[in-house]
Amino acid sequence: MPGDTIGFQLIVGLGNPGREYEDTRHNAGFWFIDQVAARAGVTLKPETRFFGQVAKAVIGGQTVYLLKPSEFMNLSGKSIAPLVRFYKLDPTKMLVIHDELDLSPGTIRLKKGGGAGGHNGLRDTIAKLGVKDFWRLRVGVGHPGHKSAVAGYVLKRAPADQQRLMDESIDLAVSEIDRIVAGDINEATKTLHSHKPPASG
Repeated sequence: MPGDTIGFQLIVGLGNPGREYEDTRHNAGFWFIDQVAARAGVTLKPETRFFGQVAKAVIGGQTVYLLKPSEFMNLSGKSIAPLVRFYKLDPTKMLVIHDELDLSPGTIRLKKGGGAGGHNGLRDTIAKLGVKDFWRLRVGVGHPGHKSAVAGYVLKRAPADQQRLMDESIDLAVSEIDRIVAGDINEATKTLHSHKPPASG
Protein backbone atom coordinates (compact mmCIF):
# COMPACT_ATOMS: atom_id res chain seq x y z
CA MET A 1 0.00 0.00 0.00
CA PRO A 2 1.30 3.49 -0.78
CA GLY A 3 2.68 5.17 2.32
CA ASP A 4 2.59 1.94 4.31
CA THR A 5 6.28 1.73 5.26
CA ILE A 6 7.79 -0.98 7.42
CA GLY A 7 10.46 1.14 9.06
CA PHE A 8 12.81 -1.70 10.03
CA GLN A 9 14.62 -1.21 13.34
CA LEU A 10 16.78 -4.33 13.60
CA ILE A 11 18.53 -6.68 11.17
CA VAL A 12 19.79 -9.96 12.62
CA GLY A 13 22.00 -12.51 10.89
CA LEU A 14 21.88 -16.01 12.32
CA GLY A 15 24.93 -18.25 12.54
CA ASN A 16 27.35 -20.02 14.86
CA PRO A 17 30.32 -18.33 16.54
CA GLY A 18 33.87 -19.58 16.06
CA ARG A 19 36.34 -19.84 13.22
CA GLU A 20 35.43 -23.47 12.49
CA TYR A 21 31.89 -22.44 11.51
CA GLU A 22 32.67 -19.26 9.53
CA ASP A 23 32.34 -20.79 6.08
CA THR A 24 29.57 -23.32 6.78
CA ARG A 25 26.08 -23.12 5.28
CA HIS A 26 24.49 -22.39 8.69
CA ASN A 27 26.34 -19.06 8.77
CA ALA A 28 24.65 -17.50 5.74
CA GLY A 29 23.05 -14.90 8.03
CA PHE A 30 26.46 -13.83 9.33
CA TRP A 31 27.79 -13.44 5.78
CA PHE A 32 24.88 -11.14 4.99
CA ILE A 33 25.31 -8.95 8.08
CA ASP A 34 29.04 -8.59 7.49
CA GLN A 35 28.36 -7.29 3.97
CA VAL A 36 25.62 -4.91 5.11
CA ALA A 37 27.87 -3.51 7.85
CA ALA A 38 30.71 -2.99 5.37
CA ARG A 39 28.36 -1.31 2.91
CA ALA A 40 27.04 1.00 5.65
CA GLY A 41 30.58 1.78 6.87
CA VAL A 42 30.05 0.48 10.40
CA THR A 43 31.86 -2.09 12.55
CA LEU A 44 30.12 -4.67 14.68
CA LYS A 45 31.44 -4.68 18.26
CA PRO A 46 30.92 -7.18 21.09
CA GLU A 47 28.13 -6.26 23.52
CA THR A 48 28.14 -8.66 26.47
CA ARG A 49 24.71 -7.54 27.69
CA PHE A 50 23.24 -8.66 24.35
CA PHE A 51 25.40 -11.79 23.92
CA GLY A 52 26.34 -10.65 20.45
CA GLN A 53 28.09 -8.22 18.13
CA VAL A 54 26.16 -5.02 17.49
CA ALA A 55 26.40 -1.97 15.25
CA LYS A 56 24.13 1.00 14.62
CA ALA A 57 23.78 2.12 11.02
CA VAL A 58 21.72 4.38 8.80
CA ILE A 59 20.29 2.32 5.95
CA GLY A 60 17.58 3.40 3.55
CA GLY A 61 17.11 6.58 5.57
CA GLN A 62 16.38 4.59 8.74
CA THR A 63 18.49 4.12 11.88
CA VAL A 64 18.87 0.36 12.23
CA TYR A 65 20.68 -1.96 14.65
CA LEU A 66 22.70 -4.82 13.15
CA LEU A 67 23.20 -7.94 15.27
CA LYS A 68 25.19 -11.16 15.05
CA PRO A 69 24.45 -13.36 18.09
CA SER A 70 27.55 -14.75 19.79
CA GLU A 71 25.64 -17.70 21.21
CA PHE A 72 25.23 -20.89 19.21
CA MET A 73 22.37 -21.10 16.74
CA ASN A 74 19.93 -22.85 19.08
CA LEU A 75 20.30 -19.97 21.58
CA SER A 76 19.85 -17.11 19.08
CA GLY A 77 16.92 -15.68 21.04
CA LYS A 78 19.16 -15.22 24.09
CA SER A 79 20.90 -12.47 22.13
CA ILE A 80 17.97 -11.02 20.18
CA ALA A 81 15.40 -10.68 22.98
CA PRO A 82 17.50 -8.54 25.37
CA LEU A 83 18.45 -6.12 22.59
CA VAL A 84 14.84 -5.77 21.44
CA ARG A 85 13.69 -5.10 25.02
CA PHE A 86 16.53 -2.76 25.99
CA TYR A 87 16.00 -0.47 23.00
CA LYS A 88 12.20 -0.94 23.11
CA LEU A 89 12.12 -2.12 19.51
CA ASP A 90 9.09 -3.52 17.74
CA PRO A 91 9.94 -7.17 16.92
CA THR A 92 7.59 -7.08 13.93
CA LYS A 93 10.02 -4.50 12.47
CA MET A 94 12.89 -6.96 12.61
CA LEU A 95 14.49 -8.75 9.65
CA VAL A 96 16.17 -12.09 10.40
CA ILE A 97 18.50 -13.60 7.80
CA HIS A 98 18.97 -17.37 7.93
CA ASP A 99 19.93 -20.39 5.86
CA GLU A 100 16.98 -22.23 4.29
CA LEU A 101 17.09 -25.94 3.48
CA ASP A 102 13.89 -25.85 1.45
CA LEU A 103 15.36 -23.45 -1.13
CA SER A 104 18.08 -24.36 -3.61
CA PRO A 105 21.43 -22.54 -3.53
CA GLY A 106 21.10 -19.23 -5.34
CA THR A 107 17.43 -18.79 -4.38
CA ILE A 108 16.54 -16.08 -1.86
CA ARG A 109 13.13 -15.16 -0.48
CA LEU A 110 11.58 -12.49 1.74
CA LYS A 111 8.81 -13.64 4.02
CA LYS A 112 6.83 -12.22 6.92
CA GLY A 113 5.83 -14.41 9.83
CA GLY A 114 5.37 -18.15 10.01
CA GLY A 115 6.79 -20.87 12.18
CA ALA A 116 10.36 -22.04 12.70
CA GLY A 117 10.22 -24.63 9.91
CA GLY A 118 12.67 -26.83 11.77
CA HIS A 119 15.28 -24.05 12.04
CA ASN A 120 16.72 -23.98 15.56
CA GLY A 121 17.69 -20.31 15.40
CA LEU A 122 14.19 -19.27 14.43
CA ARG A 123 12.68 -21.61 17.01
CA ASP A 124 14.63 -20.04 19.87
CA THR A 125 14.00 -16.51 18.60
CA ILE A 126 10.25 -17.12 18.52
CA ALA A 127 10.34 -18.75 21.98
CA LYS A 128 12.33 -15.94 23.61
CA LEU A 129 10.40 -13.09 21.97
CA GLY A 130 6.96 -14.70 22.06
CA VAL A 131 6.44 -13.29 18.56
CA LYS A 132 6.37 -14.98 15.13
CA ASP A 133 5.32 -11.99 13.05
CA PHE A 134 8.76 -10.74 12.07
CA TRP A 135 10.35 -10.65 8.61
CA ARG A 136 12.76 -13.29 7.38
CA LEU A 137 15.23 -13.29 4.52
CA ARG A 138 15.68 -16.95 3.60
CA VAL A 139 18.98 -17.82 1.93
CA GLY A 140 18.70 -21.07 -0.01
CA VAL A 141 21.40 -23.62 0.83
CA GLY A 142 19.72 -26.75 -0.55
CA HIS A 143 18.79 -29.97 1.23
CA PRO A 144 20.93 -33.08 1.72
CA GLY A 145 17.96 -35.28 0.79
CA HIS A 146 17.29 -36.91 4.14
CA LYS A 147 16.33 -35.43 7.49
CA SER A 148 18.99 -37.41 9.34
CA ALA A 149 21.73 -35.74 7.27
CA VAL A 150 20.64 -32.14 7.93
CA ALA A 151 22.77 -31.40 11.01
CA GLY A 152 26.01 -32.44 9.33
CA TYR A 153 25.03 -30.76 6.07
CA VAL A 154 24.47 -27.24 7.44
CA LEU A 155 27.67 -27.42 9.49
CA LYS A 156 29.81 -28.14 6.42
CA ARG A 157 31.14 -25.91 3.67
CA ALA A 158 29.25 -25.98 0.40
CA PRO A 159 31.01 -27.08 -2.80
CA ALA A 160 32.45 -24.17 -4.78
CA ASP A 161 29.63 -24.09 -7.34
CA GLN A 162 26.93 -23.96 -4.64
CA GLN A 163 28.89 -21.36 -2.65
CA ARG A 164 29.10 -19.13 -5.71
CA LEU A 165 25.32 -19.30 -6.15
CA MET A 166 24.72 -18.50 -2.47
CA ASP A 167 27.18 -15.60 -2.62
CA GLU A 168 25.44 -14.20 -5.69
CA SER A 169 22.03 -14.34 -4.01
CA ILE A 170 23.38 -12.64 -0.88
CA ASP A 171 25.08 -9.97 -2.99
CA LEU A 172 21.75 -9.30 -4.68
CA ALA A 173 19.91 -9.00 -1.35
CA VAL A 174 22.59 -6.69 0.05
CA SER A 175 22.16 -4.47 -3.02
CA GLU A 176 18.44 -4.27 -2.18
CA ILE A 177 18.86 -3.58 1.55
CA ASP A 178 18.20 0.17 1.27
CA ARG A 179 14.85 -0.50 -0.41
CA ILE A 180 14.00 -3.26 2.07
CA VAL A 181 14.73 -1.16 5.15
CA ALA A 182 13.01 1.89 3.69
CA GLY A 183 9.87 -0.22 3.34
CA ASP A 184 9.79 -0.68 -0.44
CA ILE A 185 9.15 -4.38 0.14
CA ASN A 186 7.15 -5.00 -3.02
CA GLU A 187 9.88 -3.82 -5.38
CA ALA A 188 12.63 -5.55 -3.41
CA THR A 189 10.62 -8.76 -3.38
CA LYS A 190 10.11 -8.63 -7.15
CA THR A 191 13.86 -8.32 -7.66
CA LEU A 192 14.82 -11.05 -5.21
CA HIS A 193 12.10 -13.52 -6.16
CA SER A 194 12.73 -13.15 -9.88
CA HIS A 195 16.38 -14.11 -9.40
CA LYS A 196 16.74 -17.63 -10.75
CA PRO A 197 19.96 -19.59 -10.22
CA PRO A 198 21.11 -21.38 -13.38
CA ALA A 199 19.93 -24.95 -13.68
CA SER A 200 22.66 -27.43 -12.89
CA GLY A 201 23.70 -29.43 -15.88
